[in-house]
Amino acid sequence: MEKTWRWFGRNDKITLDMLRQIGVEGIVTALHDVPNGEVWTLEAITDLKEHIESYGLRWSVVESLPVCEAIKYAGPEREQLIENYKESLANLGRAGVKTVCYNFMPVIDWIRTDLYHPWEDGSSSLYFDMARFAYFDLKILCRAGAESDYSPEVLAKVEELDETITEAEKDDLIDSIIVKTQGFVNGNIKEGDQAPVSIFRSLLAKYEGIDREQLQENMKYFLNAVMPVCEEYGMNMCVHPDDPPFQVLGLPRIVTCEEDIEWMLSAVDNPHNGLTFCAGSLSAGEHNDVVRMAERFASRPHFVHLRSCNVLPDGNFIEASHLEGRGHLVDLVRIFERCRPDLPMRVDHGRTMLGDEKMGYNPGYSFHGRMLALGQVDGMMAVVRDEMKNVRS
Repeated sequence: MEKTWRWFGRNDKITLDMLRQIGVEGIVTALHDVPNGEVWTLEAITDLKEHIESYGLRWSVVESLPVCEAIKYAGPEREQLIENYKESLANLGRAGVKTVCYNFMPVIDWIRTDLYHPWEDGSSSLYFDMARFAYFDLKILCRAGAESDYSPEVLAKVEELDETITEAEKDDLIDSIIVKTQGFVNGNIKEGDQAPVSIFRSLLAKYEGIDREQLQENMKYFLNAVMPVCEEYGMNMCVHPDDPPFQVLGLPRIVTCEEDIEWMLSAVDNPHNGLTFCAGSLSAGEHNDVVRMAERFASRPHFVHLRSCNVLPDGNFIEASHLEGRGHLVDLVRIFERCRPDLPMRVDHGRTMLGDEKMGYNPGYSFHGRMLALGQVDGMMAVVRDEMKNVRS
């Protein structure tokens, strides 16, 4: 598989020159300065592509060309936003950037409650604590009816936490859940926004009355609208699974499991409609057998994210080493190297280590931690390729 790296543009503190030196082959990026919903011009795409190529690298995957909320909840702006999306896709196709990773998660992208959960060795990982997330939902967001979404054990922990949590800890929880993990990926709330909780409540209100079936229909409508452009320009759309892969905040999530993926691929049965196989997102759900899913859907990914999670009691999970966890990355490398060796792959998230925390990197996107993970996965791929050679000989 092609070794790629998520790079956040010219302002990223991790430079293209650094990436070339550690064995990266392809870049995963986007026009991060273009507001959501606006057209990506051919000139802007070409400029960034040529900049990447000047370092001997290639722009392999767009992550992401964001799908605006009004497309997801079918607001009055939907048709114009879809037309803009189609024009951006066509311009990417003209420039030769053919793979687009996107998601269809309402309001909020990936969710963690702790961005620097410590390990004994001094490094840290991203972490999701169900009780702290429930505290945000019940005590900060104050969402009506939220109690019914949590177990009695989690609700009891929320009340215990309410006795001890400080205002600073509440602010940090808000930042971790709806600000710091969202803004740098073209999220709805960015650092510096005033009253982020109020903004978040107003976004949730847009989805009142929209259930799982309606969101699926809205996704199908969007995909059917963009497929003709994909066919004309050879573009591949690959949806990212929901992270975490279960319902949150009363919002429907529709790419959480084997059945959801089967529905999505069947509802718009077109080879340009594919999957970003994110082992990390899928492994955060105990209901998912990640290796079995990779075997079943091996022909449909256009992009692979390799990371792994360990699921803990009460629905908590932590991002594990790339050599461990429920993602079983060695098995996934065997599957994809044998049947889809042309796929772009990136190590997705990494531990914060060796001073990464002082550098201002985006949460989860450290340099040293991801470099370690890339070396581990590169080793897996080398072993698998040797295995394949030995079988042939």
